[in-house]
Amino acid sequence: MSEEQALETEKPKDNEIAVSGILDILQNKTGQLLDPARNGKTKPSDPFVPRELIKRFKLKKGNFIEAKALHNDKFPNPKVRFIEKVDGATIEERKGRYSFQQMVSVAPDEQIRLEAKDGRVTTRIMDLFCPIGKGTRGLIVAPPRTGKTTLLHDIAHGVIENHPECHCIVLLVDERPEEVTDFKRSVDAEIYASSNDEELSNHLRLAELAIERAKRLVEAGKDVVFLLDSITRLARAYNAASGKGGRTMTGGLDVRALEKPRQLFSAARNCEEGGSLTIIATALIETGSKMDDLIFQEFKGTGNMEMVLDRKAAELRLWPAINLNASGTRKEELLLSGKSLEGAQFLRRALAGQKIEDAAEAMIDRFSQTKSNEEFLKLLDR
Repeated sequence: MSEEQALETEKPKDNEIAVSGILDILQNKTGQLLDPARNGKTKPSDPFVPRELIKRFKLKKGNFIEAKALHNDKFPNPKVRFIEKVDGATIEERKGRYSFQQMVSVAPDEQIRLEAKDGRVTTRIMDLFCPIGKGTRGLIVAPPRTGKTTLLHDIAHGVIENHPECHCIVLLVDERPEEVTDFKRSVDAEIYASSNDEELSNHLRLAELAIERAKRLVEAGKDVVFLLDSITRLARAYNAASGKGGRTMTGGLDVRALEKPRQLFSAARNCEEGGSLTIIATALIETGSKMDDLIFQEFKGTGNMEMVLDRKAAELRLWPAINLNASGTRKEELLLSGKSLEGAQFLRRALAGQKIEDAAEAMIDRFSQTKSNEEFLKLLDR
């Protein structure tokens, strides 16, 4: 046992137990280990991490800690006394790691393929017209009831099916309770969820814990796909928490309310040193709220991928209800092969003059005639 690994150097005790969990650092600089299976929720029996250990080993919020702890009958939670591993590495192994802010960000150059074996059209269309790469910062811009949450489901399934090397994290903020349950049961990912019957402070705590968890995984060299529903509700929550101390813009939005959501969204990057953080967030428009429109305008253009959904196409029950002309990915040539790029550009030109809903219907009809994008591209060659 090295001097650096233990807070105390005494022999193991009878009441010593093995504990593990995601580190959440509290305002008083102490920490607690959260069970990943509980979606970021806390309980009184969560292991306690002393501030001395956090400071000594430079632990950060979001680290996955494996440790030994002492159980005391006077307290409901055990106290961590010995750190074994941090994010799968020993204390010695993690010494040379870069911190997230030190990593060099480069343009995404490796595509994350979302096309599923069942041939669902939504992700097949995304693969060609709004390709996602490792490190993409993407927005799904959607009016209400246009299928944005279903689209996130499909993206999560595509990532899990095609990219086992990617760690998928889903953050649901101020979401309907039944949607939270549906995600938990149908998506095999690390889920952080705060439904709309929970306190405002819980929305913010979970959002910060989820993004810090993603950063720690990237520091460990992992490729992370982070799905957020929605950045609009997250910004609303920060606005409500900001109080009335600052200047207020049009629509009742505090000047500083978007600072944290913007930092979260901007964390997406492809790191030159290895590892990547891909963030796909939904943004609400056409809700009748000036605040929502202002939030979208603040984030518009900050990403390198936008997929815009259309209300009229959704009313005609066209899925995905995509506005093809307004959707796309910057530097898509780095992600798509020559044949895929040519096919996507050909179809864009062919449908450019049509109404949004007519173009969506024609495109969905063509995709539905084939079972895969490979088959679809062969059909275009004829």
